[in-house]
Amino acid sequence: MEENIYKDLSSPKSKEFEKLLNTEFSKSQISEGKIADGTITKITNKLVFVELPGAKSEGTLDVNEMKLLKEEGNLKVGSKISVLVVKLEDKKGDLIISREKARKLKSWKQLEKAFENKEEVTGMIVSKIKGGFICEIQSSLCFLPGSQVDLKPLKSVQHLMRQPQKFMIVKCDKIRGNIVVSRRAILENMKNASKGEVLSKFNEGDIVEGTVKGITDYGVFFDLNGIDCMTHINECSWSRIGHPEELFTIGQKQKLKIIKIDTESKKISTSVKMLTPDPFNTKINNYKVGKIYPAEVRKITDYGVFLSLEEGLEGLCHQSELTHIKKNISAKKLLSLSQKIEVMIMEIDVKKRRISLSYKNTQPNPWKKFEKEFPVGSKVEGTIKNITEFALFVSIKDFNLSAIIHYKDLSYEESEKELKKFNKNDTITAKVLECDQEKEKIRLGLKQLLPDPLDYFKDKKKKDIITVIVLETLDNGIKVKPDGSPMKILIKKNQIAIDKEDQRTNRFNKGDKVDCMLLDLDLKKRKVSLSIKMLEEEQTKEAIKRYGSVDSGRSLPFAELPKTLKKKNKAKEK
Repeated sequence: MEENIYKDLSSPKSKEFEKLLNTEFSKSQISEGKIADGTITKITNKLVFVELPGAKSEGTLDVNEMKLLKEEGNLKVGSKISVLVVKLEDKKGDLIISREKARKLKSWKQLEKAFENKEEVTGMIVSKIKGGFICEIQSSLCFLPGSQVDLKPLKSVQHLMRQPQKFMIVKCDKIRGNIVVSRRAILENMKNASKGEVLSKFNEGDIVEGTVKGITDYGVFFDLNGIDCMTHINECSWSRIGHPEELFTIGQKQKLKIIKIDTESKKISTSVKMLTPDPFNTKINNYKVGKIYPAEVRKITDYGVFLSLEEGLEGLCHQSELTHIKKNISAKKLLSLSQKIEVMIMEIDVKKRRISLSYKNTQPNPWKKFEKEFPVGSKVEGTIKNITEFALFVSIKDFNLSAIIHYKDLSYEESEKELKKFNKNDTITAKVLECDQEKEKIRLGLKQLLPDPLDYFKDKKKKDIITVIVLETLDNGIKVKPDGSPMKILIKKNQIAIDKEDQRTNRFNKGDKVDCMLLDLDLKKRKVSLSIKMLEEEQTKEAIKRYGSVDSGRSLPFAELPKTLKKKNKAKEK
């Protein structure tokens, strides 16, 4: 009868048997991936046999696994034990179970719950790794970052190793099997709880005493009955200070006024200056706009100088009010810290708590003084401070002013080569040509102190004949100077003779005296042009007029005219 059932699985009886079998298996509580409770049936040197209800066979656990879990001492036949069903049947038909995975899964569920509910967990630090430590919490290994061990960095954590500690789970990633914990969060909660109790004893406006425990660029930290409070640098004094170290030292006792209590962040803000009256309300009436008062330099910046009129009353002297010279002169070159000077009050703004000061208005205006002492046309002495490609820059003696001498104003030659005749630190005397305060420009000249070569031509006009001395022969002409004037003039090559074959500069020697004619004269533009050719042309016209030409039948041959003119010129020279 049974043989027929197994032979024909499609028969009603086979189907009924399959149904009963499945019903029996469904009653079983075990399934893959879940924890099940079993009973230890046998223990050998290597294996622990565990029977699970509803399983076809017994599962086995490695004795070494139990030793690692420190459970070998609790192993007894008949004892109940929780395991994870890894596989109901492997290839051999065996039941695969794990005690370690069961403990981890159970632990993960507990840790996930603690993470969701923000509950504390207990564990211990077991080893150190890069960046932090490994903690064992409920059979699970978790990561403790180095920054989360304590409220402040510790040189050693040996005293915390393998000691039960409270932790807060800050990250739980089941997929990656990653749990991050923090001991610092527990300590902060404890500190905040105690802080809250102390904070409740203070109110805004209370006068308390604190001890300086830290000084920074932005303020001072005080210890106030175990609570840290901070006084910002702006609350340290009514006067402007560069650094809190100017007023406080570590360990110093100081009266403080509580100006703000933040219950959420558990922070207290305090003030020292609020213990005294605001000088802007009590002393500002003693000062008037337009009056001059003594002051002390407290701070020097790129944009100006802060000065103290008295304790608690400070004003700003802007860069533009430091000196009458508009050029960017560093305030550090003019003034120094703690220096006592006189300033003029330009503006008082009580609402904005601002006092505008002026230092230059207490000093003589160098521009007005210079214009008064050295008007245009007068002589002034100075020292050459710089030489450029186009000018000399001169420092005026007894004045913090600079003047310029353009190369065209060095000599009547008006040549850039004249600059090479001067050296730095040379003392020179020059003539004032221009003084413009708005443009901050003083222009001097040296040639203006010398006789003007053009004075020779003041009573001259075009076509006047003058005698010149040859100074130099050039390829493009001859350089000459009038007999009686230092002015150098170039007679161009095409103006030294009528005939082109005679337009040779080597015809002349240095020192020769030559008659020539004024070709052009413009005193305003300082332009003078001379011509020998024009003189010869005029003399030729005069000779033709007097003696006639060959064509007219006169006795004098035209070819002999140049010789006659040369004889005439030699007679003049004698």
